[in-house]
Amino acid sequence: MKQTSESWWQATKTDDHKLVAWLYKQYRGEIGAGQRIRALRDRYALATGLPARTLTKIAAQEDRHAQWIAGLLQARGHAPEVKPAKERYWRAALESLHDLETGCAIGAHAERMRLERIEVIANDPEAPADVRAVFARILPEERFHERAFRSLASEAALAATAGAHALGRAALGLTP
Repeated sequence: MKQTSESWWQATKTDDHKLVAWLYKQYRGEIGAGQRIRALRDRYALATGLPARTLTKIAAQEDRHAQWIAGLLQARGHAPEVKPAKERYWRAALESLHDLETGCAIGAHAERMRLERIEVIANDPEAPADVRAVFARILPEERFHERAFRSLASEAALAATAGAHALGRAALGLTP
């Protein structure tokens, strides 16, 4: 079933089970993002230079986001852990990874998609206050991630990865 970020959030924010399940997904996603970004850096970016520094900074911020989300889980009486899950988005998106530019283009698409949800949550005055506060702190860093990835990708790489992104988005059941 396809849904917008707004409709998804309306159904999630008031259902404790759905909210905690989503927080676990976010925790896993932030940890995975840090790992994927470091792997991209290590494989394709020179050890010195702007791309390596930028990717290192983004990965560290993703690790920090995971810790903030861990705090949300702990506040709800849950132990932060990476629960296994089927990789729906990344299986499709990573098919187009061939070099630093396509890797950064994939990152730009993924961050733009993620921003849609984070903006909805951070701007919702009826969201649980602690969740809203954490995602309001995450929001500017995720905006930076999208811009930074986009700046390291070429227009050709963004176009070449758009189809894989669309497949990944469809696998998640998201509409723009």
